Amino acid sequence: MEALHRQVLPFLLRRMKEDVLQDLPPKIIQDYYCNLSTLQVQLYEDFAKSRAKSDVEETISTGTLSEENEKPKLKATGHVFQALQYLRKLCNHPALVLTTQHPEFQHIIEQLAAQNSSLHDIQHAPKLSALKQLLLDCGLGNSGASENGTESVVAQHRVLIFCQLKSMLDIVEHDLLKPQLSSITYLRLDGSVPAGQRHSIVARFNNDPSIDVLLLTTHVGGLGLNLTGADTVVFVEHDWNPMRDLQAMDRAHRIGQKRVVNVYRLITRGTLEEKIMGLQKFKMSIANTVISQENASFQSMGTDQLLDLFTLDKDGQEDKGSSSAEKPSVKAILENLGELWDQQQYDTEYNLDNFMHSLK
Repeated sequence: MEALHRQVLPFLLRRMKEDVLQDLPPKIIQDYYCNLSTLQVQLYEDFAKSRAKSDVEETISTGTLSEENEKPKLKATGHVFQALQYLRKLCNHPALVLTTQHPEFQHIIEQLAAQNSSLHDIQHAPKLSALKQLLLDCGLGNSGASENGTESVVAQHRVLIFCQLKSMLDIVEHDLLKPQLSSITYLRLDGSVPAGQRHSIVARFNNDPSIDVLLLTTHVGGLGLNLTGADTVVFVEHDWNPMRDLQAMDRAHRIGQKRVVNVYRLITRGTLEEKIMGLQKFKMSIANTVISQENASFQSMGTDQLLDLFTLDKDGQEDKGSSSAEKPSVKAILENLGELWDQQQYDTEYNLDNFMHSLK
């Protein structure tokens, strides 16, 4: 590891917030685990018995295909990604996958009707129940009333709620905030908001403390915004790239923040989502091991070793020449690459509606 540090660190310029902003309050990240609802477990088990699951297992077990079968492999890989996307949506809310194209749609709707329930009841989505409890714990919603019975205008905490999908933001807004927590005032920032209006929404949220919540998608609100008006961040959905989530939570934890920032990540226990978050932690651990604060200076590297990086090794010149002749150059590799797909081909290959038809 020390040898790896010596090779990597001379080419890195890294400035940490802790080094620049000594008075910045801490950021506390907590994982909030939820158990799947009965409906989600039923859909999970139905998927396990479906032809789509067997196709995915067959694709993975026969992953080493010859070059002649590269095209079928690409198609099968697309099927795997559709299955991952299906399970990812199911962990968030059953309504995201239980569309009219789903083979179990009619049966489940009749089953819920017999129970005097509906698909948009928050009891079928534990993440919404957990989000509701977090908002109540922050002093928002029904618990925001004072002792004399009047509701306070400005809450103690202000919250950013991040989702990956616009459809999940719709569910949070229409299934939780409006019917269950109508006293909460909120703004929304996603891809449907014109670019020219986004700055005014951010400025209004930061300057108006009576607005309790800002709903955002990670793609739109995860970069370049200053949202220090909030001190609580909740991730209902997670990006599989951990750096995107770190950038998103730092919208509140940045210059101008005077309060401790609490970050809550809602995770469904025992599912694909928990496994992906475990891979995220592993990836971050590897990154922190290679580039850590203790190894971020040139003190661990001798001057002669640093100068050796810029000198030509004449003794090994012949060996390097022979090895370079055996390995293809970057230009040759790029020339042999096939044509990139256009957006329509990607939409067709990874269309979730087509995947629904295989759940039989």
